[in-house]
Amino acid sequence: MPDSSPNPVKPPALRPGDTIGIIAPASNVNRSDFLAGCEALRRAGYQLVYLDSIFDRDLYFAGSLDRRVREMENMFARDDVHAIVCARGGYGANYLLNKIDREKILANPKIFIGYSDLTCMLTYLTDAGLVTFHGPMVAKDWVHDDGVDLVSWQSALSQTAPWTVPVNKEAKSLIEGEAEGILYGGCLSIFVASLGTPYQVRAEGKILFIEDVAAKPFQIDRMLMQLKLGGHLQNVRGLIFGEMLDCRQSPDQVHTLEEVIKRIVGDLNVPVAYGVRSGHVSSGNITLPFGVPAKLSSRANEVSLIILESAVSG
Repeated sequence: MPDSSPNPVKPPALRPGDTIGIIAPASNVNRSDFLAGCEALRRAGYQLVYLDSIFDRDLYFAGSLDRRVREMENMFARDDVHAIVCARGGYGANYLLNKIDREKILANPKIFIGYSDLTCMLTYLTDAGLVTFHGPMVAKDWVHDDGVDLVSWQSALSQTAPWTVPVNKEAKSLIEGEAEGILYGGCLSIFVASLGTPYQVRAEGKILFIEDVAAKPFQIDRMLMQLKLGGHLQNVRGLIFGEMLDCRQSPDQVHTLEEVIKRIVGDLNVPVAYGVRSGHVSSGNITLPFGVPAKLSSRANEVSLIILESAVSG
């Protein structure tokens, strides 16, 4: 599978009143959460479409594999759909990787948004040349009044000029420096699950965003070491860690996750930031575009991330 294209395919910008298609490529969906998230998206000014079968269940999946593949391909093919937002993550998107018609998707580029288990689909499509978006999902973040960072949502999906990510004030620098590169990434657990397959993470030359949830520090250590020992961090230009929500051994642990991370990546000689709130977060999920150039500045008193060109076309 090729690395992300130097001339990425940018989907058309999302405008007020446009139609968002909602899909469930992974775990089954809680109906009440889903409908609450849909109502929030409607209040934000969008029209919505989804298939009645989105509430299907097959074991822990959102229906059969065939249903989930057809749903995704259908939403990309529809002329009336301007963006595609995943209902939730969970588990199961990896089943689609060798089933979906990637060429059909690239021929009908659209905004595609998700995180967590959807990391495998984000990296798969980004590596194929399509700009994708790591951001809030319908039955998760849109359910909560403070679940979505609307500034980054609108900038990432609608702005056709460079913009600055509204990094939350809790973000900090672990290793100082500046770097430019293609922004790329997702959930650490899914990165590691992809190794040894044709769909493994391709972080070389990238500014790599890494996040996870409810993983103990030694588990984060083990996964980062697996990436490092496999050479997958060798040529990254910078690292940005997410909020790393609930990634603690116990309430009284004497070490911090920041110390664990610095021990592993400190010899890479790249800037490292920590605590940028995208993906699994406590509130205000930031939308990050993957596949476009960005500039990371990690300083003692500030972390900044500038998206150097638009992620969408006019």
